[in-house]
Amino acid sequence: MIQFIYETDRELFENAVAFAQKQVRRLIENHPDFYPMYTSGGKWRHEGPAWTHWCDGFLPGMMWLFHRQLGPDKAESKFWLEQAIRYSRPLEPRKTDVDVHDLGFIFFSTYYRWYQATRDAAVRDVVIQAGKTSAQRFNELGQYLPSFVAEDSIFIDIMMNVGIIFYAARECNDRKLRDVATRHSMTTRRFLVRGDGSTAHEGIFDLDTGEFLRQSTQQGYRGDSCWSRGLAWALYGFTTSYEYSRDPRFLHTAEACTDYYITHTPVDGIPPWDYNAPPENRSLVDTSAAAIAAAGMLRLCRSISDPMKGHFYWSTAIHILRNLCTSYLAAGDSDWEGVLKSGVYHLPKGLGVDESVMWGEYFFIEAVEDALRTMHNHTHNHQVLRPET
Repeated sequence: MIQFIYETDRELFENAVAFAQKQVRRLIENHPDFYPMYTSGGKWRHEGPAWTHWCDGFLPGMMWLFHRQLGPDKAESKFWLEQAIRYSRPLEPRKTDVDVHDLGFIFFSTYYRWYQATRDAAVRDVVIQAGKTSAQRFNELGQYLPSFVAEDSIFIDIMMNVGIIFYAARECNDRKLRDVATRHSMTTRRFLVRGDGSTAHEGIFDLDTGEFLRQSTQQGYRGDSCWSRGLAWALYGFTTSYEYSRDPRFLHTAEACTDYYITHTPVDGIPPWDYNAPPENRSLVDTSAAAIAAAGMLRLCRSISDPMKGHFYWSTAIHILRNLCTSYLAAGDSDWEGVLKSGVYHLPKGLGVDESVMWGEYFFIEAVEDALRTMHNHTHNHQVLRPET
């Protein structure tokens, strides 16, 4: 087994976190209490439409990650703890918002990390309520959690939110909640994940019969294409479903999506915005998809029984992060307010194209913090590096 003590990577990742802290400080000083979604010309504050408000947890989520990465003994850690609570607390009323499918994004990045840091039972209860609220959206006839756009629609993105239902089920020992999360995951696996591991963004159902009708898309190139961020949501989301359920079908799906990502993405690990993109925008990449994929692979490798395959997923994630740090950080552009350049929000609507996007920032820091923590633990213990369990 190759020993995983990469001092150059450690320095690269530590510098990336320090730069991200600098950029987030700049954001909250210039625009206090503002929850951004994407930049326009590198600026967070602009008049561009939001479409939805699913990103509000990512800014405080980064603060929670900064707090954990610094450790409790550093003075700066207290600052990030205070800011994380300040920006997380206003989100609590959304725990009962039954009109959106994004409560996992909002509360796993904030209140769940808050609970991890403090073990405050009242904070955990917020996460549990968000999971229960999400489960209320379940369509019994079609066996799915509908997207926010319509009752007959499911998104691959919802796999990133179903974990909060699994969490509530586990904490409350609620079999009905667990069943909702499992059935939605199975429906998504059946209808949105293709045989080669690629994914569709959206699925459409007949509301009268529950019958699946067709694959579609809101943000990809076509209904039958593979939108790269959706693929990254799938590989991460099915990993989470496996972690909670231990259903081997979800692990198999996570691996299939990961293998598609690896075999169809350019050698630097940064994918095109859609793997079937037309010639006019085929060169457009999405660094947010790369960040999500890296974060997902770092989780997935811990569930792989084959140590060589687990190591392969780990090293692929490190390779992606290395290239994000060296080629896409905004550190050389003093006017740019984001952390990662070349993210894509919504190409068909022309929103946040070739910009910084908040979920890209968050999952990039999640992945880098995860990698640094694992390197530190295994270096400290003088062990050959294996992914954390």
